[in-house]
Amino acid sequence: MTRFRTSVVLAAGAMTLAGCATVTNPNAADPIEGFNRSMYTFNDTLDKAVLVPVAKGYRYAVPDPARDMVTNFFSNVGDVYNFANNLLQLEITAAAQDLMRLTINTFFGVGGLFDFATPAGLPKHSQDFGVTLGKWGLPDGPYLVLPLLGPSTVRDTVGMAGNMVIDPTSYIRPDWVSYSLFGVRLVNTRANLLDASSLLEAAALDPYSFTRDAYLARRKYLINGGASGDATLPNYEDEGDAAGAAGAAGGKQQPMPATPASGASAPAPAPASGAQGESEVPQGSPVPGKLVPGGLPFHR
Repeated sequence: MTRFRTSVVLAAGAMTLAGCATVTNPNAADPIEGFNRSMYTFNDTLDKAVLVPVAKGYRYAVPDPARDMVTNFFSNVGDVYNFANNLLQLEITAAAQDLMRLTINTFFGVGGLFDFATPAGLPKHSQDFGVTLGKWGLPDGPYLVLPLLGPSTVRDTVGMAGNMVIDPTSYIRPDWVSYSLFGVRLVNTRANLLDASSLLEAAALDPYSFTRDAYLARRKYLINGGASGDATLPNYEDEGDAAGAAGAAGGKQQPMPATPASGASAPAPAPASGAQGESEVPQGSPVPGKLVPGGLPFHR
């Protein structure tokens, strides 16, 4: 409840600022761009002032093997999302793969601390309830930047309710344990993405537009069939990946991979630091995922 009240207050403040924003190149998918840019700026400022310093301290203090185990643990939790949503979409093959990943990594990987499923050839999927709603035919609606949560759409915002129901960590008691897991997940995800956000800031002429277009393209790709693909976290410390990300941010965007047939795997970059890949987070839920400036990593 405290988090909800805080978000409402922040949203009201951002609405006040929205009138100051100007839109020079209107986008049909972003009819409230003035508000969204103001919210993006607010989120990005908060991220740089609070979360980035904490994430850097965490990255400095916690050795790579330990951070890999934390990443693997929450990625294993993310497979619960993948399994549930693949079932809802009647993607039986993908759901069976998710269930096998959960079983192998939970029992043989000590609760998910180690990833044995990926070397065994089981792909990491990328699912959330917003994708499920899209596959059921619900239109995405206008692009929307949420306070703290970052990029979304009206459909993905509605999907948050389903994400929270599916999230197994929300049922952990006592509450302080659930909140502690939320905090660790948030900081660990931000630490994993420090290099990615630095590249975007350095290379993109307009980080807001780049973030919006990349988010919408990614969601369209997932809904049109890409959700069955591998969803590993890129290794931004690798020279090749860094060059590719910088090139895309500089305006030479790479084309989205061709949509695979149902159940087929899409190519993806190698996972960072040996940790199993993080799939894109369900919007509005405290799970690890892609973070871009303008939104804190409350998503997979």
